[in-house]
Amino acid sequence: MPKTMPNTTIKSFLGTAADGLSNSGIVLFIAVVIAMVWANSPWQELYQGLLQTEIAFTIGSYELAEPLLLWINDGLMALFFLQIGLELKREILGGKLSSPANAVLPIGAAIGGMVFPALIYLFFNASGGASQGWGIPMATDIAFSLGVLALVGKTLPVGLRVFLVTLAVVDDLGGVLVIALFYTSGISTMNLLHAFLFFGLLIIGNYSGVRSTWFYAIIGIAGVWLAFFFSGVHPTIAGILTAIAIPGRVKIKESTFLERLENLQIRFLKTKPVKSTLISNEQLDILENIKTISSEAETPLQKLERGLHPLVSFLVLPLFALANAGIHLHGDLLKVLLNPVSLGIGLGLVVGKFIGIVGISKLLVALKVAKLPDRVNWQQIYGVAFLGGIGFTMSLFINELAFSDAAFIYTSKVSILFSSLLAGILGSILLIMNNKKTITLKNNNK
Repeated sequence: MPKTMPNTTIKSFLGTAADGLSNSGIVLFIAVVIAMVWANSPWQELYQGLLQTEIAFTIGSYELAEPLLLWINDGLMALFFLQIGLELKREILGGKLSSPANAVLPIGAAIGGMVFPALIYLFFNASGGASQGWGIPMATDIAFSLGVLALVGKTLPVGLRVFLVTLAVVDDLGGVLVIALFYTSGISTMNLLHAFLFFGLLIIGNYSGVRSTWFYAIIGIAGVWLAFFFSGVHPTIAGILTAIAIPGRVKIKESTFLERLENLQIRFLKTKPVKSTLISNEQLDILENIKTISSEAETPLQKLERGLHPLVSFLVLPLFALANAGIHLHGDLLKVLLNPVSLGIGLGLVVGKFIGIVGISKLLVALKVAKLPDRVNWQQIYGVAFLGGIGFTMSLFINELAFSDAAFIYTSKVSILFSSLLAGILGSILLIMNNKKTITLKNNNK
């Protein structure tokens, strides 16, 4: 298939993606509002009771019974991480991460945006149980951050969107590694071995030419996910590993596809049509052949990623938000926000992200290791750096893994919501101001 796309095609693709992310961001925001209202209404007990409702799956003598909240956080969110893994693999094979020159700046910025927030958090919570939360402010919510960018920055250069997309994807991968390495306990070596055996089976399927998404889905869920679930390693890692194993290459080349398609088109035109609303058996066979070669001209990776996108964006993430953002506000909120845990998260997301993203970007550009994307200026980078502080989904996710103490979980959730909101507002203000300045300069030059 073509290695590159025309610039207009890239702009069209990114514009469509931004619109989709904008819509998913709105749905996510609505889910947060519903959760907050519900958790602080007279029906708050119904909300908590629903999340603790036990759902069981039984096969023979085997039973897997967990509360609804865990099924959402450990089960459905594996689909979210599968999508992240697919997106990352696609970008490495032929996207924004395939060119070292283009990837250095956002990757460096993402690393800086993870390290500095963690350091700021540990400055306030260096010891005790609270120190376990250092991974919480490292995260960037890809749906919310890109949704805000799409809403306030429709006239911004494509390069800025590419920068934020790459940064957010690398950031999410960093979050997955943090979960795997630091928020895992009580590992069952045997179950972990089973998980990697199933993963090996997926790799063998890839190199043997197996292209059925059902093959990867069934073994990925029934094999890799379940084995990780029982191993003690968080099962969302199964999503990333499954994504790595899914083929990212076409079965037939573009020239072969076009040649076969042209031959089938000629055959179709030569067939004698039937005098009814139906088509002839020969025409039906030709159409089936067109479907087959079209499937062979696609990569299973991109096909699955496209299929997962609406499911994850409009079902999985809103359900996660609905289940985890419902905070019953109580006590002195000012005292909660001034708590060391809250300060570590808040300053980490708002200040640490900004310093890390901007600081590393400035350093890489000054050393001439990287350069700013075309038509992108530093004020736009500042705005995007603040948007990187919208940690919502991943921050809430890591929060559930980091703490078992109810007080820590509550404080952390409050800080995540307030800090993400503040980061989004600051980033939006800078980007809107930049838009106005750009429009003014254009008008003055006319």
